[in-house]
Amino acid sequence: MAIESSRGLILDTHIWIWLNTASSEISSKTAALIDRAGRAGEVYVHAITLWEIATLESKGRITMSMPLEQWMTTALSQPGVGLVPLLPNIAIESARLPAGFHGDPADRLIVAAARVMRLAVVTRDSKILAYGKQGHVAIVKG
Repeated sequence: MAIESSRGLILDTHIWIWLNTASSEISSKTAALIDRAGRAGEVYVHAITLWEIATLESKGRITMSMPLEQWMTTALSQPGVGLVPLLPNIAIESARLPAGFHGDPADRLIVAAARVMRLAVVTRDSKILAYGKQGHVAIVKG
């Protein structure tokens, strides 16, 4: 699959957490880019991200400032944010990613969604950034 110009952004899990917790980890430049895309209705979060956050919270690796259900409802209700479900074509793409992308299922689904939907992944994940440098997915370093 050739990488075409992206038409929106899909947020990696850590970026979505940082964005919705006003973390200093996210730069003002990245926040502004996401805000602009959100005003155009072009910011996406994959359903696997919700599972990943719930898992991290249940294991005590992250703590939210409110009950998790409320946090997710609030975060998903931000203007311009769309939820990407686990669609058959994305599931298939995640199993067929070229060039030996690593095995983390959440990363595979986020990258596959970006490829199928022609989105850029906003991330700081070194493995996804390296995959983008190889030309397999559009990326924005968050």
